[in-house]
Amino acid sequence: MTVNELTTSESTEGPAVTGERADLLETLAKHRHFLRFTTRDLTDEQAGLRTTAGELCLGGLIKHVTTVERKWVDFILDGPSAMGDFTAMTEEDWARRADEFRMLPGETLAGVLADYADVAARTAELVATLPDLDAAWPLPKAPWFESDARWTARRVLLHIIAETAQHAGHADIVRESLDGAKTMG
Repeated sequence: MTVNELTTSESTEGPAVTGERADLLETLAKHRHFLRFTTRDLTDEQAGLRTTAGELCLGGLIKHVTTVERKWVDFILDGPSAMGDFTAMTEEDWARRADEFRMLPGETLAGVLADYADVAARTAELVATLPDLDAAWPLPKAPWFESDARWTARRVLLHIIAETAQHAGHADIVRESLDGAKTMG
């Protein structure tokens, strides 16, 4: 599969879903498409370029969204232990996390997009088969979460959608700064 095919297709494999679950997956697919579309016709080097005052690059944004989605799906399945204690992170942990936002030597845009497609398929499978969207876990320890809060699987999926949409907007700005191309318009 080419990079362009990866950026314009959404996996349709897996169990059929209807109702709320279909709505969640359709909304997530729409925002994934916008995010992936920002990488159309780019080289690996272009996908790794910072084009704004920030640290963001297109490949790094997709890596970050992939990691976030993977970890939140792990949370739905296994609870807060799947994400760890953010309040105990070391400088080395934060440096590793920062690598999510950039293309590292040896990484390719095709590889980043393929990893994202794998995570998307796993999420779709979970949404289709999870017995109860109301199943909840306490949130992991983190300075940005309120203490003693619990999120349902539904709330986590809404968070994944919001995170994807937010970063698709970031990616559109990064791409427009790169070469003037836009997601829409």
